[in-house]
Amino acid sequence: MKTSVLALLLGSASAFAPSTTKSGANVATRAAMDDLEAIAEKSNPVLKYYDPLQLASTTIWGETNESTIAFLRHAEIKHSRVAMAAFVGYIVQSNGIHFPFPLTFDGTPYPYAAGSPPEQWDALPDASKWQILLFVGFLEWFSEAAGTHYMRGGKPGAFPKFSDHPELIPHPVPLNLFDPFGFSSKASEKKKAAGLIKELNNGRLAQIGIIAFLSEQKVEASEEKKAAGLIKELNNGRLAQIGIIAFLSEQKVEGSVPLLKGLVPHYSGEPMAPFLKFLHTALSQCQHRIFTTTCLY
Repeated sequence: MKTSVLALLLGSASAFAPSTTKSGANVATRAAMDDLEAIAEKSNPVLKYYDPLQLASTTIWGETNESTIAFLRHAEIKHSRVAMAAFVGYIVQSNGIHFPFPLTFDGTPYPYAAGSPPEQWDALPDASKWQILLFVGFLEWFSEAAGTHYMRGGKPGAFPKFSDHPELIPHPVPLNLFDPFGFSSKASEKKKAAGLIKELNNGRLAQIGIIAFLSEQKVEASEEKKAAGLIKELNNGRLAQIGIIAFLSEQKVEGSVPLLKGLVPHYSGEPMAPFLKFLHTALSQCQHRIFTTTCLY
């Protein structure tokens, strides 16, 4: 009986004990959000933290919110790097710049004469395309398999070193993918943090840039489509002029637009108030020169 009572008391007491696991998860999530907000403010001091879709407060694949934030950060950094490489590569290929040696062992040159970068891709041999895709696939697999995963406490955006994981490499690789010559190894944490902000901003612009290049190449408006767009713009603009005047008129003079009566609130202010004093001063000065050239023209 005493044992049963003791067990009951201990069980009741444990219900009021704080959950260390939940508390620790909340602290980790708050820390992840703090990092996210700090990076957002540094990368754009005007807009600061902006998440209209509330992505940072969601969870994916049954993971914690902290892991979800890490996934989103890693995805943005990865897409930024790919976009920067694509943007620069697009410009390089568009100017006919290529390696001086042949593309294949049989002497086939690079297809720089095929036209734009997408057309050069189309002209590549299938074997070359497969080599590129398999190499990118290997880099993706290696980044996920080696080191501490970014969703398990690792650093978002950090690419593991080949030299630290020789067991995952089919043959020796003399240089690492990131910082192959070790230029950033002696950089301070402050300099690395500033570099991350630059990388994010440049990557975001590069994503817009490469999408713009490819979109314009794929969808080029014809003269007929441009002319139709001009007509639509004119008609929409005319309706918009009527609409905004109707709104403002009904707000200022109730009943002036019967269709809007009761739909818009009354406005008793004066939108030109900041300029009225200046206008009154200018008009009073013109009273003495009403027939002079200055006032007439």
